[in-house]
Amino acid sequence: MSIDLNADVGEGCDDEALLPFLTSANVACGMHAGSPGLMDRTVALALERGVRVGAHPGYADRENFGRIEMDLPLDEVENLVLYQVAALDGFVRSRGGRLAHVKAHGALYNRAARELELARAIARGVKRHRNDLVLVGLAGSKLLTAAGEIGLPAAGEAFADRRYLPSGALMPRKQPGSVLTDPADAAEQAVHIARDGFVTASDGSRLPVVAKTLCLHGDTPGAPRIARAVRERLEREGVRISPLG
Repeated sequence: MSIDLNADVGEGCDDEALLPFLTSANVACGMHAGSPGLMDRTVALALERGVRVGAHPGYADRENFGRIEMDLPLDEVENLVLYQVAALDGFVRSRGGRLAHVKAHGALYNRAARELELARAIARGVKRHRNDLVLVGLAGSKLLTAAGEIGLPAAGEAFADRRYLPSGALMPRKQPGSVLTDPADAAEQAVHIARDGFVTASDGSRLPVVAKTLCLHGDTPGAPRIARAVRERLEREGVRISPLG
């Protein structure tokens, strides 16, 4: 058993304390959060620790942290993704690293999980930059389908610190209990995903999940403590933590 452990970083939180527990980092590209200076510093921190770096493009909506859906033409979405991936890749290459993957952020990610045409636009934007970048998407989602259609490698993702709906979608953040802030709860969910292949939904039902990477959110309260608990529990249960690829 093995799984990648990733987190969304470069969003102005305590990344230095979080990164030691990760194998991959999704770095915000300056649209929903971050800045050129923060992108550069976050990339440098990740590479110094041997953490694989990926781009984390989102809607250009800093006011709402990229968590509100926006109706954009598909070609605009494609270009928005390409622009952000290329920008982040510039910082990675300047530091002697190689960009490994792309994971859309927030509302863009969640909407593309269920809308194939939007997922295709994201996949096209990624492939226009490099055709060997791993496209990360919610396990079982349309993003993985879109990647497969155009020959991009893909990785299904599950979440240690988010509650799931019975449909398999993530519970909206506005609903109470949608974010798991107790390190023990997040670690328990991580083990069930990585070792047992299921997650317990909000109604108590078990949902099958096939994931290659497990996500934590850098902006979750106590994120470093959660990451430590998740990693230590996975390792105790015999799950190997290894980066994508």
